[in-house]
Amino acid sequence: MTATATQTYPSTRAYQTRVARISRLGEHFVRFTFADDDLQYFGTGGLDQRIKLMLPRADGTLPDVGLFADPAPAMMEWYTRWRELPDAERNAMRTYTVRAVRPEVREIDVDFVLHGTAGPASAWALGAAVGDEMVILGPDERSETRGRGRSGGIEWEPGSARTVLLVGDETAAPAICAILETLDESFGGHVFIEVPDAGDILPVTTPPGVQLNWLARGDRPHGEVLTEAVQAWGREFGAEVAGAGAAGTGTDSATGAAGVVGETDAEAADAEATLWEVPPETPHGHWYAWLAGEAGTITGLRRHLVKGLGIDRKCVSFMGYWKIGRAEGS
Repeated sequence: MTATATQTYPSTRAYQTRVARISRLGEHFVRFTFADDDLQYFGTGGLDQRIKLMLPRADGTLPDVGLFADPAPAMMEWYTRWRELPDAERNAMRTYTVRAVRPEVREIDVDFVLHGTAGPASAWALGAAVGDEMVILGPDERSETRGRGRSGGIEWEPGSARTVLLVGDETAAPAICAILETLDESFGGHVFIEVPDAGDILPVTTPPGVQLNWLARGDRPHGEVLTEAVQAWGREFGAEVAGAGAAGTGTDSATGAAGVVGETDAEAADAEATLWEVPPETPHGHWYAWLAGEAGTITGLRRHLVKGLGIDRKCVSFMGYWKIGRAEGS
């Protein structure tokens, strides 16, 4: 009698998608709806789920690094091949978060921030049309090794906390909006999102106890408006938060090299490009902060919470999604 082999699925896999719809959301935001039959298996964790976009080269092609081999390769196998390609052959790959997942209709939404043609992702978005192909690397719901949380590309882990602080710039806005739409009425707190201008304020539903603040940057330096808003929040609520179970020693181990917890090996290889630290365990206090965006701004805000206000760093997750003057992976 011959035993039947059980098919296994990697936690992260490639999806060969096409652009189904393009929706302009604001002055600098555009939503791409990607479709593919295999998206019925896309992991449905939502929240701040990270994915990778394999952007095509100038001639519209992608290098063959075995993404669609059978059986599907482990992430580090194809990633190593991609990293070893000559610069002239290697395509750009960028990290995004999923705005919405609809496995029942085989679709996902990804929101892009438009900032000209200098960056490969924005340049692609400005020139893309319905029907264009996009290879997306994301979770496979069928995988027995895929974690729902940090091991699966999700950092939002408030634990038992029901008072929260969410802070980010326009690159974090899709993730913050996705998180907000999952919160029930037991949550309260404050949200600060810096966007390029008032035309980038996005519609999103929040619980009654969560105060959402959209901050238009205008001509001011990136992160300045956001920093001022969080500092003002700290003057009003910092002592209360630190005194209600979120008090720490005031030390901040993340001011130097990146502290990376629960990321994929591939992301660890690029850790020097940004700063990234999340609590090693799910917090069990009453308060939790999630900060994401430009690494310099977010690092400064995290330092302010921990060193300036004395908030326990185990209650704070911060993710440097990008860094001024440095391309992802460089």
